[in-house]
Amino acid sequence: MNPKGKLIVIGGAVDKGSFTEKNFDKQVEKNLNFFEAGILKRLIVESKHKENSHIEIITTASKIPKDVGPEYAKAMEYLGAKNVHVLHIENREEALAEENIERIKKADVVMFTGGDQLRLTSILGGTAIHDLILEKYNNEEFIYAGTSAGAAAASNSMIYQGSSSEALLKGEVKITSGLGLIDHVIIDTHFVHRGRIGRLFQAVVGNPRTLGIGLGEDTGLLIKGHSMEAIGSGLIILVDGRHIKDTNLTQVEMGTPISIKNMVVHVMSKFDHYDLSKHEMTIHVGQHA
Repeated sequence: MNPKGKLIVIGGAVDKGSFTEKNFDKQVEKNLNFFEAGILKRLIVESKHKENSHIEIITTASKIPKDVGPEYAKAMEYLGAKNVHVLHIENREEALAEENIERIKKADVVMFTGGDQLRLTSILGGTAIHDLILEKYNNEEFIYAGTSAGAAAASNSMIYQGSSSEALLKGEVKITSGLGLIDHVIIDTHFVHRGRIGRLFQAVVGNPRTLGIGLGEDTGLLIKGHSMEAIGSGLIILVDGRHIKDTNLTQVEMGTPISIKNMVVHVMSKFDHYDLSKHEMTIHVGQHA
């Protein structure tokens, strides 16, 4: 059964995980680039009640939540959203609080900011809020959106550690459970800027049924059921391991380079589509979706 909800996963924008985690002047309109004006506007358009949708910005992953949340709210309000709220959940006790659960019940959109995805899953995982988000995503016209850490945590399997430079050495990439909104994919962020292609290769070669998704900065995917549409200004790298013919992954020692034969890689840009059920990519031709 396809979920009724939608996912919007975003690759992040600057080193700390989102465009908001740096100093901006008070006039947010001067700071809006393609990421904010393109992807965040699309989020509003795709939501159930458009500009009137109830949006909760959740800052759990961030180390500077009091700075991040208001900047996102300011950007969304500038783009026309009229019902934007910031929800700070900094520990499991707050994740279990009835007042916070009630806010999620009312939400049409939850937007998870950047930061540390392991912090996000360890605080929210298995709580009533986590269960409620999954229930709403599967059964309602609901949007889960996440940038950087919020994107990485959306899938069932999640990369939480692994340096870019050493990622194709056996054992360098660490994977754990994410929030579980989508199966059979694994998402990495800040992908092109931080050179994380090897990191995603290792994640996929260990489980070739999993589609690796590398999101560039200022770039995202809008996922509706089996359909993924590229949104934003940059590139998305898809790594398909189903056709791998050989690898030395199980033969080499820990810390040793890995060899992979016949890994399939796709590159998506704005308006391109990928069908998760058929594993087929369609390149968009023209100026409009």
